[in-house]
Amino acid sequence: MLSEFKAFIAKGNVIDLAVGVIIGAAFGAIVKSLTDEIIMPIVGAIFGNIDFSDRYLVLSGDVVPGTPLAAAREAGANVLGLGAFVSVVINFLILAFIIFLMVRYVNKVTAQFAKPEEPASAGPTEVELLTEIRDALKK
Repeated sequence: MLSEFKAFIAKGNVIDLAVGVIIGAAFGAIVKSLTDEIIMPIVGAIFGNIDFSDRYLVLSGDVVPGTPLAAAREAGANVLGLGAFVSVVINFLILAFIIFLMVRYVNKVTAQFAKPEEPASAGPTEVELLTEIRDALKK
């Protein structure tokens, strides 16, 4: 069983997957920081100095207007965190677009290095065959 486990782990696909997951997690943190620290403040400034991370709707409970999201949750209010959701959607769109660009680039590179198929020899044309037949009949 131990040898089978070693063979399973040693397969290239498992190691490639592990590397992909680790790099993906690190890249996700970068995109989250980009969204939270750069994009959302710019969007908030465009819409009138709104901090989207604290935007929420109170579903039940008493919350003083202007209370931060974390404080509203601690007070026991049932809140719908719309600002956090908008940030997560923007994170997703950025990640999806970058992954799309990466897959597109990999497909282009793969197509460049793929060996082009050699066209099958077409053989003689009809005119060449008729010429050969004519010449054979002349003999």
